[in-house]
Amino acid sequence: MEKIIKQGKELKKGYTTGTCAAAAVTAGLIYFFNGIKKESVEVVLPKGEVLSININYIKEYSDYIESAVTKQSGDDPDVTNGIEIYVQIYKESNSFIIDGGKGVGRVTKEGLNIEVGEAAINAVPRNMIKNIVEKISKENNYNKSFKIIVNAKNGEEIAKKTFNERLGIIGGISILGTTGIVEPMSEKALIESIKKEIDVYLAENEYILITPGNYGKDAAERFFGIDLEKGIKISNFIGEVLDYLSYKNPKGILLIGHAGKLAKVAGGIMNTHSSYADCRHEIFASYAALFGACQNIIEEIFNAATTDEIDSILVKNNLHEKVWQKIMDNVMENINRRLGYNIKCEVIIFTNKMQTIKQSSNNLELIKYFKG
Repeated sequence: MEKIIKQGKELKKGYTTGTCAAAAVTAGLIYFFNGIKKESVEVVLPKGEVLSININYIKEYSDYIESAVTKQSGDDPDVTNGIEIYVQIYKESNSFIIDGGKGVGRVTKEGLNIEVGEAAINAVPRNMIKNIVEKISKENNYNKSFKIIVNAKNGEEIAKKTFNERLGIIGGISILGTTGIVEPMSEKALIESIKKEIDVYLAENEYILITPGNYGKDAAERFFGIDLEKGIKISNFIGEVLDYLSYKNPKGILLIGHAGKLAKVAGGIMNTHSSYADCRHEIFASYAALFGACQNIIEEIFNAATTDEIDSILVKNNLHEKVWQKIMDNVMENINRRLGYNIKCEVIIFTNKMQTIKQSSNNLELIKYFKG
């Protein structure tokens, strides 16, 4: 795997469970068509990078081929590191199917980007697998379909160490990945890396665009014409980044991010990783109560799987505008306090389904700047 050098230490990147599944499918299909048991295969990631992934085994049964890959998280402290992801490829299916098997969770609550009842395999891994099947089938002039079952060895036990159950994902882990790569999460190294990016950015710009990560790219482009790839990804380190920006003193800051992260800032939470704090339910529930929500609504908010689901509850009960305005007011107050009230900072918050997009009141100047 690629390495990043930070402060004299080599930090290894890893690869996601989704990449593991894609590699296992690749190996299984190569064996199906050519009878070759590859020890490693190449996988094309969503951004075009190519990884070579080792294959644990390939086995043939009467009606399917099974192949397996071990998840490697690099220097990221991921509970799924070392888990074996294995797939079963059933021949001559009536239609193309991707589903979860042993150790892969199943969605039981609304609010996620996966329908209730479906396996917890996210859209990017599904698309990677689909592209692999189409490519290899075309290369071999094969016009029939396959059924792909993705499994995770000991996935049920490992899932107990995650937030899956709270999200309504029952029975195993999720098959994840937006880029296919697991970035190392050594906090000190990441923060130093972000600071260096800020230094380079501000050497050429008066204003700075920051975002927690990949979520929001579509919303930013569709509604504001802003390319988040041209900003600085700050992960969960909102407080540390604001402190450093207070020292660097840019002319202005535009922060764009998902409600699941930025709503926490309304409660004064400046490291938004779930291992530090969450409190989204408490924040939304307390503001809903402030504006007259009854006990049943409060309980519904507490039982919601995601911020998107909470958002829907607020809409349904005519609490949406008041609660979100309170959220935004407190987000801005906590950010401005952290910055010492010395730097102009504007914020855009959105939900996954983009039914809610909240903006601070004076962001037009910054939107125009970054749109240009």
